[in-house]
Amino acid sequence: MKNFLMDKDNTVLVGIDFQEKLMPAMKNSDDVQDKTVKLIKGCRTLGIPMIFTQQYTKGLGMSTEKIQKAVTDKEFSWIEKSSFSAVGNPEFLDRLRAEGRNTVLMSGVEAHVCVLQTAIELVEKGFNVYYVVDCMASRSDVDKEFALKRAIQSKIMLTTMESALFELLKGADKPGFKEISKIVK
Repeated sequence: MKNFLMDKDNTVLVGIDFQEKLMPAMKNSDDVQDKTVKLIKGCRTLGIPMIFTQQYTKGLGMSTEKIQKAVTDKEFSWIEKSSFSAVGNPEFLDRLRAEGRNTVLMSGVEAHVCVLQTAIELVEKGFNVYYVVDCMASRSDVDKEFALKRAIQSKIMLTTMESALFELLKGADKPGFKEISKIVK
């Protein structure tokens, strides 16, 4: 990892498996979705591209309505995957590389399975990865706790939604400050 501070022109937001049949089983599901909606809106304000995945959509359903509505006014799109790591789907890595950015802001479920495996593989491929800890969930607190410990051991940086947005913004004199300030409230 070369830089410890994120830069909006070098960052992509990745949302992993915020799906209808998964989210009700997650700890703090509503809070995680609400924070993720703020993260999405902030990233849109800052011009940060977003990539979303869905695991076995036929069985687990679409991404939740909250997430879909927050992403864009256009039709919501996602990358289908069957491997736990999104890197296992060549379309994901192709789309990520096409953005020409090497910092990945991670959100999603489950923190200790799909998010963790994706993040570790991205680090192995040379990406700087940041876990937005209040925008991810697991079914149990212990699973999320150990996902965070494993992430740190794997050179993944931890952040929060508000911290990430202000870090990407850089200062009160930058375009988008008023919008970001309203979003995080």
